[in-house]
Amino acid sequence: MIHIGKIIEEEMRRQERTPAWLARKINCARPNVYYIFRQDSLNTDLLLRISQALSHDFFQYYSKEV
Repeated sequence: MIHIGKIIEEEMRRQERTPAWLARKINCARPNVYYIFRQDSLNTDLLLRISQALSHDFFQYYSKEV
């Protein structure tokens, strides 16, 4: 089972980015970023914005499951 929130958090930290930075990039409040980290699934629009902000294809984790 994919826990996309954890994967996003790991990638953000790998890039040495902060939750505040990600919040600015995806146009949301910082507490919402922590909420995202706890989610095991996200809507595709939000996942796309996060993928663009971090220059990382988070959709690939779902493609591997197919």
